Amino acid sequence: MTGLPRDVTRWLQSLELTIQPMNIRREFCSGYHVAEIFCRYYPRDFEICCVTKGTSFSIKQDNWNKIRRALQKLRLHLSEKLIYGTIHCKPGAAELLLQQVYSVLTKHRPQTAQSSQLDFSDQKYQQLLPPVARSTATTAVKSNLRKTEILALPDTLINGRRAEAIISKHRQDKIADRAMTDCGRSNLVKSKLIQTTVENLNGDENYSVSELCLQSPLSGAVVSYKTIKVNQPARRLPQSC
Repeated sequence: MTGLPRDVTRWLQSLELTIQPMNIRREFCSGYHVAEIFCRYYPRDFEICCVTKGTSFSIKQDNWNKIRRALQKLRLHLSEKLIYGTIHCKPGAAELLLQQVYSVLTKHRPQTAQSSQLDFSDQKYQQLLPPVARSTATTAVKSNLRKTEILALPDTLINGRRAEAIISKHRQDKIADRAMTDCGRSNLVKSKLIQTTVENLNGDENYSVSELCLQSPLSGAVVSYKTIKVNQPARRLPQSC
């Protein structure tokens, strides 16, 4: 079970659930196994026969509504943002929810808890990839706007704004990546020009390379080069016989 602290993983294994969780995001989105966990602690309030196994959106909604009512009765609280992210299989949401369930039921805090920042987009994963392998705008919308989110709120205007926000963020990331790439290329050209100039003037004993003002062939920007002074050691003439 990747993505969970070790103590939370051991705790889940000790509960002897009907499954051995391997894909946290997929297996806990319906709420069935979350209800199964609470049933171990509160068997009278969480009857596992009342929840249904399945992956359809209607089953997810029904299961989580039952879990909410049982939690309210016991005066227990789970973050609605984490529940929302878990239902819609957002990256990292189910892992954070299980950590919160662990804290609520055991009164202990996970030893190596994940960051509590509620950013369930795939931005962190995309940043690990080289720019050429990152998602296109279309793929970014499909990855960050789930079908279940559209089913939960079938409002064309709201979903259109969500898609526009994802595309806008994707464009900003592309511009930032391009700027960093151009900056790296410009610095490489600059270092090569300086190195070539010094090598060409290597035969002079004392010389000064005056400040150069060249136009970058990559971006068209004017690049300034500072003065470089190199002092060569005095040459010894061969002694005549």
